[in-house]
Amino acid sequence: MDDLTDTGLATRPAWELAAEIRAGHLSARELTQACLAQLEHYNPTLNALVTVDAQGALERAEAADQRQAKGEALGALHGLPVAHKDSFLTAGMRTTWGSKVYAEHVPDQDSLIVQRQAAAGSILLGKSNLPEFGAGSQTFNEVFGATRNPYAPELTCGGSSGGSAVALATGMVALADGTDMGGSLRNPASFCNIVGLRPSIGRVPNLPNANSFGQLTVAGPMGRCVADVALLLSVIAGQHPRDPLSLQSHTHPLTTLAEHDFKGARIAYSPDLGGLPVDPQVRAVTEAGVRRLDELGCTVELAEPDFTGGARAFQVLRALTYAGGYADLLQVNRHLLKDTVIWNIEQASTFTAQDVMDAEAVRARLFRELQALLERFDFLVSPVSQVLPFPVEQPYVTQIGEQPMQTYIDWMNSCSLITLTGHPALSLPCGFSEQGLPVGLQIVGRYRDEQRLLAFAHALESINRPYTTRPLAR
Repeated sequence: MDDLTDTGLATRPAWELAAEIRAGHLSARELTQACLAQLEHYNPTLNALVTVDAQGALERAEAADQRQAKGEALGALHGLPVAHKDSFLTAGMRTTWGSKVYAEHVPDQDSLIVQRQAAAGSILLGKSNLPEFGAGSQTFNEVFGATRNPYAPELTCGGSSGGSAVALATGMVALADGTDMGGSLRNPASFCNIVGLRPSIGRVPNLPNANSFGQLTVAGPMGRCVADVALLLSVIAGQHPRDPLSLQSHTHPLTTLAEHDFKGARIAYSPDLGGLPVDPQVRAVTEAGVRRLDELGCTVELAEPDFTGGARAFQVLRALTYAGGYADLLQVNRHLLKDTVIWNIEQASTFTAQDVMDAEAVRARLFRELQALLERFDFLVSPVSQVLPFPVEQPYVTQIGEQPMQTYIDWMNSCSLITLTGHPALSLPCGFSEQGLPVGLQIVGRYRDEQRLLAFAHALESINRPYTTRPLAR
């Protein structure tokens, strides 16, 4: 593959592209053609988008240009090509969840997150790859195969929103969405050098959803920069009467991102979230990123909540979620499900009522402790992932240093522990390892305060740029 730099049209920030289209300097069709050219070049190797409607995208772009020519009102995403994770319903376009059970499934309705982007003027280009039912932070399945890392195609892009991350990194789309239970927005963002935001519970309604009161999985935005993530969040966030946990509209004007001054801000830094094993190179890049906070006038101190019992609590609550969603499917289609999904479903039956009560008690304590910490500090920062991208043929990490991983998700405790707290968390490009592999910095903000979290990440992004700009793999 040829080098791709940020000077190419398709890899410019989405907010800039939207402004260029609105000003008449660029057409939606021209941008869509540029993204399709990137897709034609990169997708055969990287396998980011698994269902593509090129002709339909061009027709939608042409219609968008005609609306603009007529002087019609334009939405915030007018003319921007997007991809939706293949767990979101798209009417008339295949939605598979990466499962052989649904390999030919074509829904007749859109998920709300798809509806809202379309109403804002986005151009649907296709669906992004994910692991089967989003299980695991490595994007592969038996329907479409594996998605590869744009910086090292022999390695994984992470997951579960891996296809979205790769499509963004390579300019196949301007914006993309994803979901996050134990790190599925944050991990692929870290592995692919883009930005992924796990919002607070209820910030982005997730409809249709059989688990309306679930508090582990959220939907959220991904982009090539923080301003792009803020732009997409402003469209997909907001209360909906059929989502009982959804919050009132929470817009993020891009002009306000740069208005915050973080001089004197107090930052809590946790290098390993209570003693988790962390690859030395991940630790080194993260620490270098934390030192750059001096340039913003921040003070940094070692501090963290007490994460004791968090890993166990997440295992219990995750298993209940999978059992609630897929136990019936397992009864009929066991032979079509991957072993880790089967394990997660069946694991729920091994837990007692006391196990569930204990898990909920840990979750409540972690929320309280992080709330208290963030009354003293403005943000908590830590590594996103405990390891660097690993071989794409390897389903999951089995050992970090000398410490074996007991399950297929233990290596992502750096994200899942934060999930339990309910606080918003963002993966921001931080730097590269000695081998040139991306490493992200996880920034955790105050509960339901995505606005200030995005503003802080935007400020740090401006400092990080010299350390996070690098061509993709050839």
